[in-house]
Amino acid sequence: QVQLVESGGGLVQAGGSLRLSCAASGRTFSSYAMGWFRQAPGKEREFVAAIRIGGGAIVYADSVKGRFTISRDNAKTTVYLQMNTLKPEDTAVYYCAAALKESWPPWTHEYDYWGQGTQVTVSS
Repeated sequence: QVQLVESGGGLVQAGGSLRLSCAASGRTFSSYAMGWFRQAPGKEREFVAAIRIGGGAIVYADSVKGRFTISRDNAKTTVYLQMNTLKPEDTAVYYCAAALKESWPPWTHEYDYWGQGTQVTVSS
C-alpha cells in the first residue's frame, strides 16, 4: 500500500505561483512513477505531469509546459509540482498518483494509488 497526501493548494492571482507537495508513505520503494493530475468542475480528470522515480524521466502536458515543473526529493518520498505563471484555466483540484507498473509514461489507468486532492484556484 502507498499513501499519498497532497498539500500546498490555495487561492492565487493570475500570474502567480504555487508549489504543491505530495508526501508518500508506505511501500514507496515499489513506486515506479509519480504523476500529477487535475480535475476542474464539470470536466474530466486530466494529466498534468509525471516523473519516473528511477532515472528521473519527466513528461508534461502541453498545457503546462514551460510553466510547471515536477520534481522529487532525494529520498524519493515527496514529489513537488512548482506552478508558475498560473492562469484561471489552471483552477482545479490537483491529485498526485503513484504507478507501480514499469510502463513509461504510465497511462492514467496504470496509476494504482491516488491522493485526496488539493484545491488550486486562480483568480483573474
